[in-house]
Amino acid sequence: MQNFSITKFILSLVVFCSLSTFAKGDNESKGAVDSKSEIDAYIDHHLQDSYYFNFWSDGETGEHVGFPLPIILIDDGLKVFSSSKFHHGETVAEVDGNYYKIYHGKIYKTDAEGTISLDEDNHPTNSKPLDLSITKNVTTMLLTSVLLLLMFGSLAKNYKNSQLPKGFGRVLEPLVIYVRDDIAIPNIGEKKYRKFMGFLLTVFFFIWILNLLGMTPLGVNVTGNIAVTACLALFTYLITQFSANKDYWKHIFWMPGVPVPMKIILIPIELLGTLTKPFALMIRLFANITAGHVVIMSLIALIFVGKNVYADTSISLALALFISVIELLVAFLQAYIFTMLSALFIGLAVEEHDHAHDEELETNEII
Repeated sequence: MQNFSITKFILSLVVFCSLSTFAKGDNESKGAVDSKSEIDAYIDHHLQDSYYFNFWSDGETGEHVGFPLPIILIDDGLKVFSSSKFHHGETVAEVDGNYYKIYHGKIYKTDAEGTISLDEDNHPTNSKPLDLSITKNVTTMLLTSVLLLLMFGSLAKNYKNSQLPKGFGRVLEPLVIYVRDDIAIPNIGEKKYRKFMGFLLTVFFFIWILNLLGMTPLGVNVTGNIAVTACLALFTYLITQFSANKDYWKHIFWMPGVPVPMKIILIPIELLGTLTKPFALMIRLFANITAGHVVIMSLIALIFVGKNVYADTSISLALALFISVIELLVAFLQAYIFTMLSALFIGLAVEEHDHAHDEELETNEII
């Protein structure tokens, strides 16, 4: 009962902070967010990355509570400065005689007046410098990496000294065993799973922690950024391809037991199949997490667009609380699915095939 009360308190705090953020406005506008267009813009802004790490903004005073992040640009040399020069996107930043402006979450080169030229499709035609900035998503990933090092560094030290886990390590140990016994061994096999346990554990806890941080009032949406999910899927793809044995490549380029004309036809199809697997990983993680954020914020937004404030508030908060509970499950489920499918793809690549059976198929094909 005590654990249930703590969980209910945390979920209520998340919904309340999200509600307060809606009422106070976002980083780019002042005043209450109460119209449909403003709410749509706010949701889009929440899903995007940012050059500031704001905890909240006061729409009445225009005060932002948070801290700026470093801007790193490659434009006729290295340009490093603080994002505070943009004053939350309201002004033009002048660096070494060059002028830069944030437009729709991206940095463009401009003039002293901040002119942004648009084409027929309302797309900016200004040149963009190479952007290597430390954004809010990057900061969150660095924070998550530090947390992983602290958590598992202590656990690894205990294992190295042949000691039982202490403190928070006792919570992590069952999860590590779960990944090993229920994900790695069944999909990769007992002989080869240890080689890939480091990657599987890292991916599992990295995605899970990022998903949980995405449910807090910090306003981060790392796994809802397709660039992040694409990078994670790319790691799985590279590890799978470079760990694959000759049997794996033989079944792609010269599948046994299939007539020669079909083998030639199947080669490009099988090669394409190696790309569709990580693509599915990327889209699955991105779409599920993004959908959850949109649904929760849309339900809270009903409070501000409805006519009956009290009725809409109670219904919206109840639905948002329910979706938040579902999101807690989804946060774990998406980490599990990504790790499990990664282990499955790796297992298919390193699997030892029955050579006698393949030779029999080749002989029957010749006959």
